[in-house]
Amino acid sequence: MGVAGPFPSSAGRPHGPVMDRDEVDRALARLGAEHEAVETSLLALQDHAGRRLLEGAELTGVTKDRWATAEQQIALLWSYFDAYTAALTDIRQLRARRRWSSREDLVELTERLRGRSVTVASPAALPAPQITGPAKLAEEFTLEELVARMNELYASSLDTVVTADAVWSALPARIDLLSAELRRTRSLAHSVGVRPGEHPAGDELESITHELSTLRAQVVSDPLAFWRPGPGSSAPGGGRPDTDRYDRAARALEDVRREIEAVLQVRQDSEERLMRLRDLLSRADRTLAEARAARGEVLAKIAASEVPAVSGPPTALQERLATAAEYRRHARWHRLSPLLDSLEREAEDELQRARESLTAVTAPLAVRAELRGRLDAYKAKIARHGMAEDPLLIERYDAARRMLWSAPCDLRVAEQAVLRYQHAAAEALVPRAAAPEPGPTDRGGYS
Repeated sequence: MGVAGPFPSSAGRPHGPVMDRDEVDRALARLGAEHEAVETSLLALQDHAGRRLLEGAELTGVTKDRWATAEQQIALLWSYFDAYTAALTDIRQLRARRRWSSREDLVELTERLRGRSVTVASPAALPAPQITGPAKLAEEFTLEELVARMNELYASSLDTVVTADAVWSALPARIDLLSAELRRTRSLAHSVGVRPGEHPAGDELESITHELSTLRAQVVSDPLAFWRPGPGSSAPGGGRPDTDRYDRAARALEDVRREIEAVLQVRQDSEERLMRLRDLLSRADRTLAEARAARGEVLAKIAASEVPAVSGPPTALQERLATAAEYRRHARWHRLSPLLDSLEREAEDELQRARESLTAVTAPLAVRAELRGRLDAYKAKIARHGMAEDPLLIERYDAARRMLWSAPCDLRVAEQAVLRYQHAAAEALVPRAAAPEPGPTDRGGYS
C-alpha cells in the first residue's frame, strides 16, 4: 500500500548539512530501534483480547462507530508501517553498498533520513479528515513524521480497544453475579408469598430483573457507552467504567433482600408474636373489666364526683388478630408482616389506655384512702401526746370519720372535716411545741 523512495523534487538538495558516515549509522540504529518498538506494539495490538472481542461482537451505538474508525486506523497503521519498513530497508541497502560512502551517497542518505522521502498512497476507504487530513492521492512524510503519525493512530485505536476491554472485563461479570443474587432472592421471595402484582417487593424484583437484562445486553453491544474518561487524562484507557446503573440496581436489590428477610423473620417468630399479642389484648380486656367494676363501686361509694366512662373490650383488635392468625395458617407472610407490626403498636396503646382508664376511674377511691390515712395519722399523734380524750378533738374526729366511712361519701365535705380536725389538733399541740416529735405537723396540708 505504501512505497518508499526519495521525493523527486528534492533530490540533490539535502535538508540541512550533509550527514557523515557516523551520523548516518547512528540515525539508522535509532530508526531500527523505533521500527522494532512500533512492530512490537502493532503485534501486541493485533493480539489484544479486546480487539478480538470487538471484531467478533455485534456492536451498536458509540462502540460501533468508534470501532469502525479504529479498524480504519489499524489498517492505515499497517500501511504506514509497511512504508516505514520499506524506506528503512532501502536506506540500509544504500548504506551497505560501500563501506566508505561517497559524498553522493551521503547526500542521498541525508535526504532519505531527513527529507520527505516516504510517499504513502491514501486509500479512498479512509476518508476521515481527523486522521488522514483532506482526501488526496498520496501523503509524503519524513521518517520522523511517519513515526509520529503512527504513534497518534496507535494511541487512538489502542484507546478504543483498551476501553472496550476494560468495560467488558468489569461490568458483565458483576452483572452476572448480581443476577445470580437476584435469582436467589426471587426464589426466597416466592417461598414467602412475595410475588409480582401482590406485593411491592415482588414488583421491584421484576423491575430489577428487566433492568439487569437490558443493562447486560447494552454493555455487551455498546461497551464504550459505559466509559467515564478520567479528568485531564490523555493516556489510552484513562478513566473507569460507568457503574451508576449497576450500582442503583444493586442498592435496590439489597433493599428488597432486607424486606424479604424481614418477612422470613416473621415466618420464624410469628407464633410467638401472636401469643404475645393475645396476652396483651387479654390484659387490656381484664384491665378494662376491672375499670368498669371500679366505676360501679365509685358511683356507689363516692358522691358529687365525676367518674369517666370506660370503653368496651378491644373487639376490633381481636378481629384483626384473628385475621393475622388466618394469614399465618395460609402462609401469607407478606401480608402478616405489616399486620403484626401495626397490631403490636396498637395493642400496647390499648393496654396503656386501659391502665389510664382504671387510674382515672379509681382516683376518687384513692383520694378517700388518702384522707382516711391522714385522719388516722393525726389521731395517733394526738394519742402519743396524751390528748386522746380531748372532747373537741373527739367530736371533730368522729365527724370526719363518719363522712369518710359512710356511703356515698362526699369527698369535698369529708376533706373539709379532716382539715378541721387537723387544725384543732395543731392548736392543741402548740403548747407542746418545745418538744417536737416526728410525725405529721402540717396545719393545713398532707403529712
